[in-house]
Amino acid sequence: MPRHQDTSATLAGAYPFLAEGGLGSDGVFVGQDLYSGSSFVYDPWILYARGLITAPNLVLAGIVGSGKSCLAKSLYTRSIPFGRRVYVPGDPKGEHTAVAEAVGGRAIALGHGMANRLNPLDEGHRPSGYDDVQWASQVASRRRDLVGALAETVLERRLTPLEHTAVDIAIDRTVRGADVPVLPMVVDRLLTPDPADDPDGRLTEDGRLVGHALRRLVAGDLAGLFDGPSTVAFDPSLPMISLDLSRVTENATLISVLMTCASAWMESALLDPNGGQRWVVYDEAWRLMSHPALLRRMDAHWRLARHYGIANMLIFHKLTDLDNVGDSGSAMRALASSLLANAETRIVYRQEADQLGATSAALGLTRTEQSLIPTLGTGQGLWRIKNRSFVVQHQMHPAELDLFDTTGRMTGAAS
Repeated sequence: MPRHQDTSATLAGAYPFLAEGGLGSDGVFVGQDLYSGSSFVYDPWILYARGLITAPNLVLAGIVGSGKSCLAKSLYTRSIPFGRRVYVPGDPKGEHTAVAEAVGGRAIALGHGMANRLNPLDEGHRPSGYDDVQWASQVASRRRDLVGALAETVLERRLTPLEHTAVDIAIDRTVRGADVPVLPMVVDRLLTPDPADDPDGRLTEDGRLVGHALRRLVAGDLAGLFDGPSTVAFDPSLPMISLDLSRVTENATLISVLMTCASAWMESALLDPNGGQRWVVYDEAWRLMSHPALLRRMDAHWRLARHYGIANMLIFHKLTDLDNVGDSGSAMRALASSLLANAETRIVYRQEADQLGATSAALGLTRTEQSLIPTLGTGQGLWRIKNRSFVVQHQMHPAELDLFDTTGRMTGAAS
């Protein structure tokens, strides 16, 4: 072509190289970068190792039907051949059950009328490197934390120091007197302590409310799931484990209790230094974050993600869901906001027009990025990875599309 000479101010308007250079070719294939036309790949562990991000957590938001669920499933299933495992500690709609079974994992379904039982006092998975004394201390601490969290969930408040003492004594006496301690034994110890531990009746009074709260889990309206030895097992060696809560979606308290137990299961596996790298997926996050005890556990997992070697994925419809957690200025609201702050990968699928301002403010979007969001088609998302932006079209294999489809009931394709 003939040579052309002009000023830099004039040439700046015709400079052709405006597409982002991309994240490289190492990672999981996602789809096509719509600006450069190149393939788009993503892997939080690789990006962390290269210093491109400092927090491996991911937030994914999009309205119903925008394709966010398919993207989430593609990200974690395509990671499995790279040696990653997947934990879904709570699946309110049962969407991940078929996926877990297809990849050789397991979905644990719990609900009223089912034979499955979950014992909150199980020892759980023993990480490598723990001697007997260390493991016994770890199990005792986790049992105290878990029973306390279950009581707080049912009571909808924090336990007092006196109630913590009553719980500690009840668990200790239960564990000493049974080969397989179960929650009904703890309830009995709370409501009728050993006279040697309670000569003046103070311990009975201190643990009375906690005892009746936990009684709901073994004899009240929440009974049938926690009142015996476990019939299901958490096997951290499987490629994927999902807790299917679709049979209890009408009971918010029960969902929180089950999620709390699943988180305790998961934590013992996460402590294993030989456990490898894992996705931890929180679907329908707006349901989960409304429970303080569960929100605190989620926040701890996010802050310790690098230590555990995990990447947390938080999926919800819109970023303003975070504003519905707790009251303005409350500790719960601060915890919910910190989840977004500790995620350097934010993926925004199509949003309603009235959400654009709040979404832009939360993510610090430019005017151009804000104008793009309502124009995104199905499977198209704005990816903000630290300070870089991409518009990506997610691409799926037909077999993935059949497996990941969540519209079967509406389209008549459900079996």
